[in-house]
Amino acid sequence: MPESDAFTDRLDPEMCVVTAAVGERRSGCLVGFFSQCSLEPVRFMVWLSTANHTYETARAAGCLGVHLLTRDQHDLAALFGGECDADSDKFAQVRWTQGYGGAVVLADVAAWFVGRVERCLDAGGDHVGFVVEPVQWGGRREGPLLRLRQALDIDPGHPAGRPSPTESGG
Repeated sequence: MPESDAFTDRLDPEMCVVTAAVGERRSGCLVGFFSQCSLEPVRFMVWLSTANHTYETARAAGCLGVHLLTRDQHDLAALFGGECDADSDKFAQVRWTQGYGGAVVLADVAAWFVGRVERCLDAGGDHVGFVVEPVQWGGRREGPLLRLRQALDIDPGHPAGRPSPTESGG
């Protein structure tokens, strides 16, 4: 992608934290690519970087947690966007509970849902889409949502693009 792009430079999507769990293995990452993709049934698509450690856990998980953050939760965004699950236990640093299907639900976020993974879509790029159907939801933290422009100062916990065979991702 060009360094500066007249279309994508105008975008300022909300950010979310996606969590995945399989047994005792937990992962989570900051995500800027997600959207509702169906009204009936209600479904969302979350796109995870194939270079990200969370991607591997999500591929094996039956459910994902999707969490909206408020602008004053930049530290939480930095934790999940700037640290790699392979290097640190992010969940030891935050309050969380176990949700439907063993999913990790972060406490004190603006809103969250746990969604059953219905399918994955590999469009051939550096992200894979997970179609999730919400089965549990909650949260009521007030305030404007964290957007991409407020998170640009977070250094990613993994390199961009597809990982090499020796990389574990972020």
